[in-house]
Amino acid sequence: MGQTEDNLDHDIPLWPLPSYWAKVVVGLLSLICFVNSYDGDFVFDDSEAILNNKDLRAETPLGDLWHHDFWGSKLSSNTSHKSYRPLTVLTFRINYFLAGGFHPFGFHIINIILHCAISVIIVDVFSILLGGLQYTSKGRRLNLVPKSSLLAALLFAVHPVHTECIAGIVGRADLLCALFFLLSFLGYCKALKESKEGTHISIAWILLSVFLGAVAMLCKEQGITILGLNALFDAVVINKLNILEVVLKILRKDKSMESLVVFRNGLLFRTTFLLCGGATMLYVRWRIMGTGPPAFTEVDNPASFADSLFVRAINYNYYYSLNAWLLLCPWWLCFDWSMGCVPLIKSVTDWRIIALAVLWFCLIALICQALCSEDSHKRRILTLGLGFLMIPFLPASNLFFRVGFVIAERVTYLPSIGYCMLVTYGFSLLSKQANRKKLLVAALLGLLLINVWRCIIRSNQWRSEEQLFRSALSVCPLNAKVHYNVGKNLADKGNQSAAINYYREAVRLNPKYVHAMNNLGNILKERNELHEAEELLSLAVQIQPDFAAAWMNLGIVQNSLRRYEEAEESYWTAIRHRKKYPDCYYNLGRLYADLNRHIDALNAWRNATVLKPQHSLAWNNMIILLDNTGNLAQAEAVGREALELIPNDHSLMFSLANVLGKSQKYKESEALFHKAIKANPNAASYHGNLAVLYHRWGNLDLAKKHYEVSLKLDPTAAGTRENYRLLKRKLDQLQKKG
Repeated sequence: MGQTEDNLDHDIPLWPLPSYWAKVVVGLLSLICFVNSYDGDFVFDDSEAILNNKDLRAETPLGDLWHHDFWGSKLSSNTSHKSYRPLTVLTFRINYFLAGGFHPFGFHIINIILHCAISVIIVDVFSILLGGLQYTSKGRRLNLVPKSSLLAALLFAVHPVHTECIAGIVGRADLLCALFFLLSFLGYCKALKESKEGTHISIAWILLSVFLGAVAMLCKEQGITILGLNALFDAVVINKLNILEVVLKILRKDKSMESLVVFRNGLLFRTTFLLCGGATMLYVRWRIMGTGPPAFTEVDNPASFADSLFVRAINYNYYYSLNAWLLLCPWWLCFDWSMGCVPLIKSVTDWRIIALAVLWFCLIALICQALCSEDSHKRRILTLGLGFLMIPFLPASNLFFRVGFVIAERVTYLPSIGYCMLVTYGFSLLSKQANRKKLLVAALLGLLLINVWRCIIRSNQWRSEEQLFRSALSVCPLNAKVHYNVGKNLADKGNQSAAINYYREAVRLNPKYVHAMNNLGNILKERNELHEAEELLSLAVQIQPDFAAAWMNLGIVQNSLRRYEEAEESYWTAIRHRKKYPDCYYNLGRLYADLNRHIDALNAWRNATVLKPQHSLAWNNMIILLDNTGNLAQAEAVGREALELIPNDHSLMFSLANVLGKSQKYKESEALFHKAIKANPNAASYHGNLAVLYHRWGNLDLAKKHYEVSLKLDPTAAGTRENYRLLKRKLDQLQKKG
């Protein structure tokens, strides 16, 4: 076997490097590719998985991580995504704790370090996959293919399709999964030491390998597939099993079956052990999940909702071909491939059928070579390459359950190991036939440099949502979600006019896109285009009757149109669909206040503060309403309660200061006004009301000073100007008397 492996390396025209230096080169290149993402923002899915995930905060018990999904929802909930990755969430929580809050720098650094570590470890993995598992008499593992393993590791380290996993913080699930996936493989290799005396088995290392596989699965679901790959490696490399020979003997019911190595050297026992380990993991995972699979929508994965089995099968296979193309040519990359980005194939006359034919022609050719080749070395490399390409992809294939995406670049992180193996082997065959090997080396170096450059460009695009979303417009112009996200980003920055255009395009591309309708309706509402806003929001709740946010926004529009009964009904419908909805209770309170139903308004705002104790607007409205209705003692009590919960909120300080001033508690009121002004020195009303306090208190010079500051900040404030005029008249009278 050693001679054959030497030949593989012999055909690759690269310089052999010692293992240490090979790992240094791979590690440095992987760092160069993605280091510019270190100062990126939280983008796209980071908002839900990190910023809005209560499991990262200290007040959430650590035990809850084991009962919640990746996004912080209870696994038992029917709305849960069912993605169970508690160890990944735990690393986010540690990041949050060490950084003292949501600072993306530390999150990005860990992702970059993880990819560099994986790229270094994978040098050893490729040396085993391409060169076999052999040890010296002293127990030191031999690297029989240093050039091949270096080339495969370089291809992996600088592959642009990995950018989403590294530059997008939620991609840490894939990185952690890959890390423990590879460690499980190396642990299994450690359990099987091939020497001249035979194969030595270590049960402890096998147990550790299974444990590391379980850890990988707790980082991301794909991790469980390492158990199948370990079994494949054991059969093909350690026991040199000829899969075609075994299959033929089973089909023929050959009496010589007992002579097969599957019954020798403990292969059957180890395979059974791995199978039992995997079954146990799946059972525990199913019990923790509690309910059925997640409920995805048609826009997430349209092919899975097709009535025709033919249409589903054709489109699934087309998705596979697109994933293969991303590995071969990672030029067109997009953060999201749903919502019309990949239109369904509905007929055999669709030219895209050619992609399926090419994919399966290549796969069948490779499988035939892997099974039928007389060269055992070729069979082994092709079998392992196809295994690492296809088996980790199975959870994302729609074969066993519906997934919530069309294409996701992150799921190709592990399958790319098999791709890099096959490319390296193909390059060695090409080198063997080539006469101008220098030209081949130049082409290879050019490919690596192009990939490095593409990684740097793509990492930069992932640094901010604006760059990320806009980069997708040229790749997926038919994707409604791309236009929606560009519009949302523009709206968040205050560019409502441009945002409207993108929201309208999103609705045009997907007439059932309720979130785009909701956001567009909100902007139109703020621009006082109430009738169109009402039409959009009414259509949104008609399409999705349980869309609580749209019901609430519809209520706000109806309230502005003075259709109070309809508005109240819309608010209560929103609350029925989302019982813990503090913002809706707040808006319901505003409606009741407009109708002078003060008790109902106070109750609604109190509900908002119970559900969200930091709801500053609800607290403020309670204080102001109680103040305006003469309930100063109650207003003071509510104000003090609010400031205990939100001690640094200057608007609450201001409202309570007004109440205390009316209650003639001037000293305390003055102190609160000064704290509010210190927190927000450019608020004209703060200076104006402090001036009123001094005016009432008799400190006329201080009153004059703050009236003047207030008018300088807001010259149009009629009430302040009138009070200042009265003060000046009083000062003039006092001066005359003096």
